[in-house]
Amino acid sequence: MGFRILASIMLAALLAFPVSAAPVSATVTVKATVVKPLTLATIQSMDFGTIVLKPGTWSGSAVAISQAGVLTCPVANLICTGAVQAAKYNVTGTNKQTVQVSAPNVTLVNQSDGSQTLQLVLDKPAPFVLPNSGNPGVDFSVGGSIMLSSSTADGTYVGTMNVTVDYQ
Repeated sequence: MGFRILASIMLAALLAFPVSAAPVSATVTVKATVVKPLTLATIQSMDFGTIVLKPGTWSGSAVAISQAGVLTCPVANLICTGAVQAAKYNVTGTNKQTVQVSAPNVTLVNQSDGSQTLQLVLDKPAPFVLPNSGNPGVDFSVGGSIMLSSSTADGTYVGTMNVTVDYQ
């Protein structure tokens, strides 16, 4: 009978303390991408040249400079002369990284009459990848358009374009 009591006590002790499970492990890959800071340099400013308003009453004539520097001027209402150019920049950073260009539209203010403004709607490049060469970076251009009417005040209109580049 002593054996039965001893066996019962041992069985009760085993049931009171569960057997610990065998340890398990899993692995994951750890990754960190380190990139150089982007640098942005101005190569040239945007210039629409000289725009002459033709007589009459009209509205909604858009003068545009493409990113390639090509001027579009509606000859029915305007005469566009002089050298024109899109804004041009250079960006450098880490090779094979995608760069996003952003910039808000620009309010151009008439330097003779600060109450007169033109809205410059920007034409920005799509995201692009920095090439293997890295050091020379990538040149890109920003174009844009302005709307004119026969009532647009004459004068020189000037504004500041705030272009930002960031890794995408």
